[in-house]
Amino acid sequence: MDDLDRCYASGLRILKYRFNSTSELRRKLRSKGFEKPVIESTLTRLRDEKWLDDERFAAAYVRNAALKKKGRLRIRRELIGAGVGDEAIASAIAENVDADGERERAAAAARKRLPILVRRYGADAARNKLRAYLLKQGYEGSLVREILKEMTAMSSRA
Repeated sequence: MDDLDRCYASGLRILKYRFNSTSELRRKLRSKGFEKPVIESTLTRLRDEKWLDDERFAAAYVRNAALKKKGRLRIRRELIGAGVGDEAIASAIAENVDADGERERAAAAARKRLPILVRRYGADAARNKLRAYLLKQGYEGSLVREILKEMTAMSSRA
């Protein structure tokens, strides 16, 4: 078995566990000690055989991250970190994240987190902690402001 076959087998083993972006797989194969020409040849073969596809990876990643109540900004940052191109990221987010669903996920995360924060820090500090949490989760500032305003209105009525 030559280097090309060993690199290809390693690539398939890595992809067996989860999708990887081309950049991630390149880094993992490099860490296994394969030479650059062997890696590039393997990546080309895996792309040709449809084992490796950045668009498919990005779409699956976006769907999975949205289920974990992450906002589009955080998903975008994580995909950039994984080495996915801007066009693939934009396409995956546009196809898999809708504004209404994102708003509902943010509101659900806020409803779940707020009582815990109020008990731990008090009402005033809890609002700031909740704001920071939602922003860290990747929700846009305007959406976070709206949700905090609604949460405040609901708590003042109660």
